[in-house]
Amino acid sequence: MSLRPSLSAFFLCSLSAAILCTGCRREEQAVSHVAARATSAEQSAVAASSLRDQERAQLGQIPLPTKSRYVDVHEPGAWQNPFLSVDAKMINFRLTLADPNPSTLGAGGLLRPAAARRQEIQIDPGNAVQALIAAPAAAWPYGRVVAVEEYPLADKKSRPAIRRQIEALIRQLNDLGVIVDEWPTR
Repeated sequence: MSLRPSLSAFFLCSLSAAILCTGCRREEQAVSHVAARATSAEQSAVAASSLRDQERAQLGQIPLPTKSRYVDVHEPGAWQNPFLSVDAKMINFRLTLADPNPSTLGAGGLLRPAAARRQEIQIDPGNAVQALIAAPAAAWPYGRVVAVEEYPLADKKSRPAIRRQIEALIRQLNDLGVIVDEWPTR
């Protein structure tokens, strides 16, 4: 009789020790997973920071804006720097290339119209910075400033989403050192 209680006590002690060891092992695994995720997040933050620094450096090659050159421009067709028209799911990116002919003779006339140098593409909002970086330096006659407006043909129901897109874009561009000239909705 005295053997059974000691056997059951021994069994209970060994079972509880096994459970505790297993529990400790699981906690150790959970801690190692959290540490691995933290390290991964830190590495991705460093990579994003270096990417942002590269983008800043590329856009930094464009001179600072001269407000006196663009303050009197009130028509989108007359704007010579990059122009972004933001919709809920896309951005209409308009770029006017510089006239390759340095002569003023015939500039803007029938043989050298400014509209022929204007290009418009629709881009994903996530690619706006890359599109601005890809624009040649000659396409920035006012300096490092872009015009941003709400897409004039957008649905009234999508206005809040468009406003959020514009605000996120302005934050991103300001973080990169680009001045944003926000245009009113037409």
